Amino acid sequence: MWRRLFANGAAVRAVVDRIDTQIGPIGMLANVAGILRVASIDALRDEDWDRSFAVNMHGVFHLSRAVAQRMMPRRAGSIVTVGSNAAFVPRMQMAAYAASKAAAHQFTKCLGLELAEHGIRCNIVAPGSTDTRMQRQLWTNRKTKKGVIAGSLPAYRTGIPLGRIADPEDIASAVLFLLSNASRHVTLHSLCVDGGATLGV
Repeated sequence: MWRRLFANGAAVRAVVDRIDTQIGPIGMLANVAGILRVASIDALRDEDWDRSFAVNMHGVFHLSRAVAQRMMPRRAGSIVTVGSNAAFVPRMQMAAYAASKAAAHQFTKCLGLELAEHGIRCNIVAPGSTDTRMQRQLWTNRKTKKGVIAGSLPAYRTGIPLGRIADPEDIASAVLFLLSNASRHVTLHSLCVDGGATLGV
């Protein structure tokens, strides 16, 4: 189901065309869909790998391409992909997630390079640990919110220097900034919103 939904470029284009013609010209796109499948690489199922890329990368490609095709003649627009700081640093048991997010990061930068001559900006927001259902699925009796903030040497995680997990609003504010004219001279940029967890990498 996931692969059919996100890998069908024609269906995505049809929806984008309908929105653009019936509701109004699309001037902004935020790619925010994402899934996380946690497993060591030796135990990672083919289905989990495929789903991770279908949602985290293929969806970004199909939506961005369809919207860009509409924006280009108007020579204006802004696209933001919500990636992850896991695109910058290896994470144990998160290979599919990190790899798919890294692909989405690089795709968005390549897209921004190609669309710059059309006046269209493309940027990435890279959240760290954020208080969402996805984050909470990682919490167990041994790994809690405090544990995420503190970090874990055995898992090669440095912790969060600001001493808090992000709220969804923190990520939304960064997305809105990069979509808006307040960042009109910013493109090809990855903005980490992780409380310093990746040490500014």
